[in-house]
Amino acid sequence: MTVAAMVAEFDDAAGWTAEAVEELGIQYAIPAACRGSASPGALAWLAEACELSAGTRLLDVGAGAGGPAAWVAEQFGVRPVLLEPMQAASRAAARLFGLPVIAADGARIPLRTASMDAAWCLGVLCTMEDKAALLGEINRVLTPGASLGLLVVVAQSPQCLPVPEGNYFPTQDDLEALLDRTGFTLIEQTGRHATPLSWSRRVDQVRGVIAARHRSAEAYELAARQAECLSRLFATNQVSLELIHAVSLSRGSRARGR
Repeated sequence: MTVAAMVAEFDDAAGWTAEAVEELGIQYAIPAACRGSASPGALAWLAEACELSAGTRLLDVGAGAGGPAAWVAEQFGVRPVLLEPMQAASRAAARLFGLPVIAADGARIPLRTASMDAAWCLGVLCTMEDKAALLGEINRVLTPGASLGLLVVVAQSPQCLPVPEGNYFPTQDDLEALLDRTGFTLIEQTGRHATPLSWSRRVDQVRGVIAARHRSAEAYELAARQAECLSRLFATNQVSLELIHAVSLSRGSRARGR
């Protein structure tokens, strides 16, 4: 059940998004491909916090349909590399934005050590049971002192229930301890940014096209159930959406910390 729900939410929905964008127009691509979790304000905060600039080699781990990577490439001139294990999502990113996509899992990144200038991992950490494996691999491929931008759903207490299938929300204490254990220093953190109406309107129109085409599909029902469950948690203040800027420690500092 967990596997089916996650595939519906992150893979089937990505493929449907690409189809809807092709019907409505390319101006819908970035908002829709951000999956509703990332807004222009949130992405701008992360980009500025991570001091991204033209030519920065940015690894987007669990990039989905590629909306955030496309936005930051357009706005800041970075050179994104997308890492995405799900096939429909990978195809959607390549189809919509022509970005390079590596089809691989974040716990086993097929890149050289210290080969990337910065990394993003948006809305992915809370879907991983072994969070340390993911963050450890991200740290490995970053140059020492490089920035990591995270968008994480954080639980207000360990008793946050029920949660969407396949999600494991960390508490703030869990998150801070995890970053420290995997060789990162938490530099700054902020809450959710408001989404402009123009952005929300385009997302809603894409969702409308998807609903009209796929409402009867089992995967659509599963994805909708996931979204409704998460919305209830936000509405009852059991979780919050946090933006994190962390920095990879130098090799020497990592060794001394062990």
